[in-house]
Amino acid sequence: MNRPPHFVSDVMSHPVVAVLRGAAFKEMVEAMARWKVGMMPVIDAERRVVGVVSEADLLPGKEPGGSTAEELMSSPAVTIHEDATLAQAARTMAVQHLKSLPVVDAAGRISGVVSRSDLLKVFLRPDEDLAAEIRREVVKRLFPEPGAEVHVRVDNGVVTLSGTLPDTRLIPVATRLVRAVPGVVDVEWALDD
Repeated sequence: MNRPPHFVSDVMSHPVVAVLRGAAFKEMVEAMARWKVGMMPVIDAERRVVGVVSEADLLPGKEPGGSTAEELMSSPAVTIHEDATLAQAARTMAVQHLKSLPVVDAAGRISGVVSRSDLLKVFLRPDEDLAAEIRREVVKRLFPEPGAEVHVRVDNGVVTLSGTLPDTRLIPVATRLVRAVPGVVDVEWALDD
């Protein structure tokens, strides 16, 4: 069984289209067109991210002007570590109003790029995989007591937990744990009376 995606390194794109500080304007435009990217990390000789050049940075009329990556880049670059969770990446993108982020390793070197569409890939997990993970990681661990019989059904990422629970105080905890499973869209309960 494949490990479900939990971390940025699981979904990021690599190899990365990046440019050095001295990259010329035309070189950057050509690279963006060739590789169909809207943003490129600007790196130094040690492959550390020093900035980002986006399509908006290259548009005519942007002030101040420039002709190299170093003159046009936004700096410092907002980056994310490859061991960050998908939720952390999504939150960073939302707070910073970014469509993608350069991904760096423990030494701060570029290792990939993660985009909004990469983060959405987690929702392509098959319902059967989600159900199996929820049974194994949540239901089995949270409801081992006699009399508890929790069934898991997943339909298009929406999880329905049904059955019998002698103690319903764990429902909020179970709901949070199930929502944390990558690929879960929503959680519903349909317990027997």
